[in-house]
Amino acid sequence: MAALQINDIKKRYQSLQALGGVSLAIEEGEFFGLLGPNGAGKTTLISIIAGLNRADSGTVTIHGHDVVSDYRAARMKLGVVPQELVFDPFFTVRETLRMQSGYFGLSSNDKWIDEVMENLDLTNKADTNMRALSGGMKRRVLVAQALVHKPPVIVLDEPTAGVDVELRQTLWQFIGRLNREGHTIVLTTHYLEEAQALCNRIAMLKFGKVVALDSTEGLIRRISGSQMVLRLKRGSLPEGLKSLVTHPEELLSGNKYTLRVNDYQEVEPILAALRAAGAEIDDLQLQQADLEDVFIQIMGDEK
Repeated sequence: MAALQINDIKKRYQSLQALGGVSLAIEEGEFFGLLGPNGAGKTTLISIIAGLNRADSGTVTIHGHDVVSDYRAARMKLGVVPQELVFDPFFTVRETLRMQSGYFGLSSNDKWIDEVMENLDLTNKADTNMRALSGGMKRRVLVAQALVHKPPVIVLDEPTAGVDVELRQTLWQFIGRLNREGHTIVLTTHYLEEAQALCNRIAMLKFGKVVALDSTEGLIRRISGSQMVLRLKRGSLPEGLKSLVTHPEELLSGNKYTLRVNDYQEVEPILAALRAAGAEIDDLQLQQADLEDVFIQIMGDEK
């Protein structure tokens, strides 16, 4: 049974088709990335998962519990860190987390609250009123609120947007630990280096539809490959290699070329073709493509 099962979710706002039939199965213990440009439908999907919005059609289950017909059980299994800094200005950090615990029927939760605050560097702010906190500290409290009931599925919607490096490191250390302990993590972020470093599998949304779904390594290897950047001291690029040039203008501009390489096994045949053509290499670099290359390539495709 999947930790999070999303079946053909559709949602329309008047003339806007926010989600056009999204289906995903996220397994227990995964660290899953949900990526896409602004307006792709990520936040709408998260709102439906959290039960804050209703899909026009389709179903979502969390550990087998339907988010509509079995909402209470589904919500117990889920913790969501929203994008927006939403907080009650009349309570301290500890009071806020105790109240959040109460929503889940947890009356004696101080030990876990203390542990969460310690791991998010909130201990020295425990008795500080929420309105007196900086934006970064408020973001930490949002994360803590999502974790007070120890949910097996944690959804992080842009959790590090606009926060400092220290918080990002602190957050990922704690979330990484929870993931290793078996919690399922779903992350949306515009920091693609974070997604590449953290996520085992990634789905990319565009115009409300899944346009790519694979392991992080698979996306980088299969869709974008690597690049060989070479500069020739003498000779020219053989005719048989010109189809590999990623920037056609380089064929007109001189002796530097960027070639698409899908596998390192393709390097030696390229070098052999250059030798056979009498070309002499002045400089050569192999550059591994990253998730940003893949993202730009997919989002740039007309679909």
